[in-house]
Amino acid sequence: MSGLLVVDDEEGVRRSLKKALAADGYAIFLAERGEEALDIVRASGHNIEIVIADFKMPGMDGLETLIAIEKINPEITRIILTGYASMERAIDSVNAGIDGFLTKPFVNLELRAKVREYNIRKRLKQFVSEKILSEIVKKGKTIAPRHQKASIVFIDIRGFSRFSEKMSPQEVSRLLCSNYFYPLDNIIHEYNGTLDKHIGDGIMGIYGAPVLGENDAAKAVLSAIRMREEMTRINQSVVETHKHIAIGIGISTGEVMAGIFGSNRKKEYTVYGQTVNLAARLERLARANEILICHQTFQEVEGMVRAEQIGMLNIRGIDREMNIYKVTGKY
Repeated sequence: MSGLLVVDDEEGVRRSLKKALAADGYAIFLAERGEEALDIVRASGHNIEIVIADFKMPGMDGLETLIAIEKINPEITRIILTGYASMERAIDSVNAGIDGFLTKPFVNLELRAKVREYNIRKRLKQFVSEKILSEIVKKGKTIAPRHQKASIVFIDIRGFSRFSEKMSPQEVSRLLCSNYFYPLDNIIHEYNGTLDKHIGDGIMGIYGAPVLGENDAAKAVLSAIRMREEMTRINQSVVETHKHIAIGIGISTGEVMAGIFGSNRKKEYTVYGQTVNLAARLERLARANEILICHQTFQEVEGMVRAEQIGMLNIRGIDREMNIYKVTGKY
């Protein structure tokens, strides 16, 4: 059960918040002052997911309390509560990196919805596009680990070692950021994908998780075609040929286990399973500027993109031969 800490010097407010938020399954902790709240977080911080602190309290005020809590455990969602609903208070909170802002008096249903929204945004804002994030908040989707269908895309630079040896580390960093990570990450977001991670010079994108959409496989493949076109455009604008970037892309579709995994030191939203492994294998098989897709992905995009069957292949880590296709373009 996730813990929620309420910090308010008024007993009636503490009781009201406890009654309202316990209905959402939180284990409620209560503190009268900021100093008491810090003691609770130090002792039970690993059990506390959200802290709501009243702005005006004796001793440490709510903002000071939440700033101190962030230093103890930056993963905690921090929400300020005040009866003084002024823009100045809101600006102070935002500037301090506070995750949410609530006002008194409150309506229980609205309060619960806002707390859920702020907590979800805290967990996922680094991983998904604003459109997908809004959809999660609107539907109240859980982000607990679960099995679901998704399409996985891996992108990697071909010949990165030779490419990087001709430039200084600073040049490589600038070039990768402006001509590779930035444009391709944006394309993933434009097609409502989830940017999972950068792995060295590789990029992993997820389509269909955390929110299952309409024909996520098509979005994955169409975004890959767009990436290939964008890299061609970028390379044509770069005079020095040794700075041209060639990419290979692998895509697979199927069941994955999706959720937030990790430790108190580092967590990330990601996916696991054979579908992920297959996409990674296909990316390694892809030559420069090739997009390779599995049979299930092909079935879901047939008629939307042009693809050539390249045969049945034995892929390391997969216990059967796989029918593989090379995407040549859109219809």
